[in-house]
Amino acid sequence: MKLGQSLLIVGVLAIGVGTLLLGAYSAASAPLPEGFPPPTADGAIEIKQYPEYRAATVQVSGNLANASSRGFSPLFRHISSNDISMTAPVETRYPTVTLQDNSTTQGEATVSFLYRSLNIVPQEVAQNVLVEDIPAMTVVSVGVRGGYDYEIYTRGIQQLQAWLAAHPDYAIAGPPRRFFYDGPYVPNLLKRSDIQIPVERR
Repeated sequence: MKLGQSLLIVGVLAIGVGTLLLGAYSAASAPLPEGFPPPTADGAIEIKQYPEYRAATVQVSGNLANASSRGFSPLFRHISSNDISMTAPVETRYPTVTLQDNSTTQGEATVSFLYRSLNIVPQEVAQNVLVEDIPAMTVVSVGVRGGYDYEIYTRGIQQLQAWLAAHPDYAIAGPPRRFFYDGPYVPNLLKRSDIQIPVERR
């Protein structure tokens, strides 16, 4: 086979794979809640403002690395039984102790599906699901591209702590959280998440 033909075949295969990846990325990306800012760019750290929003929340105990996956099923049943459309991101709030001890892997976390609008009111709420309105908040956020490993969360927290040390005009105002924007069918290379700490001006 001639070199030109080989390069042509490789090029076609590369375009095909790229198209499949883009298709998976687009198909698994749900809309944001009303008024939410877009995901933070990969590696960037920025201050973001979030409006009040409504969420369905479950509490999970144990291994923090598995918190988001363990909370997914009861929350998916909740939105399915109430005919509520899926949005992104899925939110996991981690215990405040993870801000002081990066080796912490056990504890209590909450996992939330966010409603598209504050006007959505579910008709049925299971005993293990809490529907709550989260107040507007300011956060410092670092954008991440790649898998959803817990080690990535701890590295992100370290980056945010370094940023806060360099910006003493901001103080921590709540527990840290991670926003997971993409579903399981999106390749790890394309998955997006934000790791965030609520803050307030001193």
